[in-house]
Amino acid sequence: MTLVQELRWRGMIQDIMPGTEELFEKEMVSGYIGFDPTSDSLHIGSLVPILLLVHLQKAGHKPFALVGGATGMVGDPSGKSEERNLLSEETLAYNIAGVKKQLSHFLDFNSGTKNAAELVNNYDWFKDFNFLHFIRDVGKHITVNYMMAKDSVKKRIEGDTGMSFTEFTYQLVQGYDFYWLYQNKNCKLQMGGSDQWGNITTGTELIRRKTGGEAFAFTCPLITKADGGKFGKTEKGNVWLDAKKTSPYQFYQFWLNASDEDAIKWIKIFTLLSPAVIDALITEHNTAPQVRSLQKALAAELTKFVHSEADLNFAIKATEILFGNATTEVLQSLNEEQLLQVMEGVPTVNVTVAQLQEGYDLISLLADTQIFPSKGEARKMWQAGGLSINKEKVSAEFTTVTTAQLLQGKYMLLQKGKKNYYLVMAS
Repeated sequence: MTLVQELRWRGMIQDIMPGTEELFEKEMVSGYIGFDPTSDSLHIGSLVPILLLVHLQKAGHKPFALVGGATGMVGDPSGKSEERNLLSEETLAYNIAGVKKQLSHFLDFNSGTKNAAELVNNYDWFKDFNFLHFIRDVGKHITVNYMMAKDSVKKRIEGDTGMSFTEFTYQLVQGYDFYWLYQNKNCKLQMGGSDQWGNITTGTELIRRKTGGEAFAFTCPLITKADGGKFGKTEKGNVWLDAKKTSPYQFYQFWLNASDEDAIKWIKIFTLLSPAVIDALITEHNTAPQVRSLQKALAAELTKFVHSEADLNFAIKATEILFGNATTEVLQSLNEEQLLQVMEGVPTVNVTVAQLQEGYDLISLLADTQIFPSKGEARKMWQAGGLSINKEKVSAEFTTVTTAQLLQGKYMLLQKGKKNYYLVMAS
């Protein structure tokens, strides 16, 4: 398969300019995607553009990742219903450094190869570009009629909030990015989400009008969820690529919990597995969907791609602790940071070290901490063998909890029934 054929098979192309596919067959193509530095970390919504650049480089072409130090000061109206807050130069500089570091994890920036990836920041060519020069050298080439015809502009102008001049001119600023890269980096291709089509075509039009040259573009569909929910969002907010913002365990769980319909679509888009392997996984999944082999493969590939093999192993181990048949030894093998990652969201109850040193009657502990509403209900569950401490069944002979049951000297995982966990913290 050619690059475009594979991207089409993966569901990663929505709009494509005539001649783009032929361009790939003629030469090594330099193509770029812009990344918005509104945070110091990208989130999983950025994975599609990242993967487009990865596929581009794997096919022997040259990827450019543009970090919008200048456009981040303006705000892109595409797909938004209201004006966004603008960021200071200091905040942008900090965010750009974080985004650059993340992109370096996915793309090969080794300068020894012809198609080595390059990072560019549009602030570098806009910082000395004054307003009069901009409207003379850029503005005169694109009519207001052309700009008003863009869907992203029409929706905002026809809406209740309107649109500022700042955001109205955004497409000219992004269009100039493409022109600058075309002139200075021989960059003939821009890619992006389907909501960027209007901005991207403004760039190709500016190149045509200013230089007489021809530039190309394609976009990928915006990712949606089968249940209508917003992709990349959980109850806690965005799913980030930064392990400090979203732990590898939480990241793994997001993909593991994908619906069957989403998993079939996402395994093609978000992994680099070959079509043959993906087809085999989908066939296996359709034969026995209850095994969730597709979700497991999706979660494993993405956790390795974004984090590491070690993080994947930990995420699998953590999943076994809460949802599988992990042993006490597995739980004891976690350090404090890992243990707290696994237990995030698990209800917490508190006891004192002194109580445990004296020996805390099990039934009293369960009632005092309101894990059970009464001693009678606690005793009933205990006698039925429905209690576990640190993944080990509590026998009828076990009556007293001591510091010997603490993990890391201060934690204890108490389980009632199959799915109800409590983290006991001793202080």
